Parts: sequence; structure tokens; C-alpha cells
Amino acid sequence: MKDFYLQVELNPGFKGMTESRQQQDIVIFIAPPGAGKGSISQKCIKELGWEQLSTGNLCRKNIEKGSELGQKIDFAIKSGRLVSDDLIVAMVREWFHENPDRDRTVILDGFPRTVPQAMAFKAMLTAEFPLTRVRVVQLKVSDEELIRRLTSRLTCSNKDCQQVYSLLESSGMIPKVDLECDICKSKLTQRSDDNITTVRDRLSNYYRHEEDLLNYYSSVGWSIIQVNVESSLDKVFDQFKSKLDV
Repeated sequence: MKDFYLQVELNPGFKGMTESRQQQDIVIFIAPPGAGKGSISQKCIKELGWEQLSTGNLCRKNIEKGSELGQKIDFAIKSGRLVSDDLIVAMVREWFHENPDRDRTVILDGFPRTVPQAMAFKAMLTAEFPLTRVRVVQLKVSDEELIRRLTSRLTCSNKDCQQVYSLLESSGMIPKVDLECDICKSKLTQRSDDNITTVRDRLSNYYRHEEDLLNYYSSVGWSIIQVNVESSLDKVFDQFKSKLDV
């Protein structure tokens, strides 16, 4: 990964192993936990035909198939360490090369999380996918609303499902049967870190990275679109579509 990154930096004409000449769109959500990016992403997939690239799912798939990347990721996780930026970016790069002929918009879920990840991703796009358009969607919501949402959140206990629900009437995400997943019928549970104290700590940690990422995105000319997400999901999605002109 580092060798690739150096080639991009030292030789702007480097195109990597393959090159996609097809125009493609990427949407990056930047939002604190509880802002609703997962719900908006699902509506984009169902109603707009977009595709979601989840780094969490990619990690699990690579571990399951025992790829070289998967073995390194598995070792890092079992050692109690964070998966390195180099491994994450290499995994994302591999996905784009395995799916080169996309004419749909791709949503990045959980990536980039840090400025180094964003820098390496930008270098990859410039060198190998130069026709890509990137738009950043910043979801705006107050801390009070985030705390209210997160402390009311439930998640399916089935690791292969992980559907998210809410106890809030306004969310439109209440399960049909109390504490039962609508999809797989497994038990719904509350995450241990969805309590007021932990949520405040998570938000504080998130904001330290958010400002740096937004500054970087602005510096490279990526469009940043702000969407207020304190109303109903349908109203938020209408605003989202209007601002992105889709």
C-alpha cells in the first residue's frame, strides 16, 4: 500500500494495474453516530438504485474468505488493535478494481474515517479512476437530538442481520413486535455504549476528526453539501434529493 501511494505521489501519470474510464459518482456521508446515515443510505439503495460500500462488511468478507488482506485484518482485530489505514485503503482499492464498470452512485459507509485515509483514497482516485465525481454530504443535527436517538436505539442480535430500530415514535423505525426483528425475528437489544455518558464521549471523539476531514475535503475541491436531519426521514430524504439534484 505504501509503495503504491509513493508511486502516485511521485508519478502523477501512474494508472495502477487497471483503469476505469467510466464516469462514476461517489457520495461520502460525514455525520456523528445517530445522525441517520444508515437510514438515508437504505432509502438511496431502495429508491435510487445506489450501491453501498461498507468497510465493516468488507472486513468481515475478507476475513471469511481468508484472503491475504483478511488474514492481516483478522490478526489486527484479534490483537486488540485498530485496523490500520493502509489495510483499509488497500481493501477499498481492491473492491473498486473488482467492480470497475459501475454506472451507479456508490455510497461510502464508514470510510474515510481519518485524513490519512482520505488522502490515500484521493490519490487512488486521481491515479486510477480520474473520471470519478465525489460529493460529501454533511448531516447536521444537535447533540441533544443525537443523545435522544442513540439512547432509544435497538439493534438486531443476529450478527448476519444487524437491522437497527428505534423506540421513538417520530423515527418511523419502531419494530412491529416488541423487541423482535421484523426481518429475521431475532431478539432486539440495546448496545452497551448507547447510554448518555458513553454517547457524549463518542460525540466528543467524533468531532475531533470531523473538522479535520471537512477541511481536507474543502482543500481538494470536493463538494460539501449540508443536510439538516432533525425532521422525519421522508422530509430529510426529500431535502437530500433536492440538494444533490437526484
